[in-house]
Amino acid sequence: MRTDDLIDQLATAPTPVRGGAVQRRFLAAAVAAALAALVLCLGWLHTRDDLAQAVGGRMFWMKALYTVLLAAAGFLALERLARPEGVPRKALLFGGVVLAVFLSLAMAQMMMAEPHERMAMLRGQSWTVCAMHILTLALPGLAITLLVLRRMAPTRPMLTGFAAGAFAGAVSATVYGLHCGESTMVFVGVWYTLGVLGTGLLGAIAGRWALRW
Repeated sequence: MRTDDLIDQLATAPTPVRGGAVQRRFLAAAVAAALAALVLCLGWLHTRDDLAQAVGGRMFWMKALYTVLLAAAGFLALERLARPEGVPRKALLFGGVVLAVFLSLAMAQMMMAEPHERMAMLRGQSWTVCAMHILTLALPGLAITLLVLRRMAPTRPMLTGFAAGAFAGAVSATVYGLHCGESTMVFVGVWYTLGVLGTGLLGAIAGRWALRW
């Protein structure tokens, strides 16, 4: 839709979307993204063999908490960016704090480890595929989120696309924890974060085209 056409439509038949409606749409997108990632994970990667035992451990929930908080930051950013001239300052601050705190814990964990253990903590068993798996699981969620945004009025397509990608990536990273057996904050802080940010970059590229007026 051209900008002039949108302005004419809003001027002749204004139908404001309330904040609650915007939030419900993104909550629905989060559920759809999680279900799509879960189907892909179960059919392609499968769950880890020791899942029943892992859910009783602290690291399983640390990973999930980290990625859920990143998804929440993405949600808050989208809720603002979906409106004309929306500014996601609080969302970006929240996401930055989450990232900084987790990376600080990861760095502390690495510093407390023996020097010969540090590279193993960073690489784990799946460092070559982790970020790409997260991005792949996030593709349906990214497409869904962009479709939701096309029915709204974002004015910053690349930034909005990045938020959509980071949001979808964080949701898929949470689901990916059902498959991933890595158990160090160092690994999660590097490779999970790269998966989320990589999806955000893909979203920024797609948003430049998909969210143009």
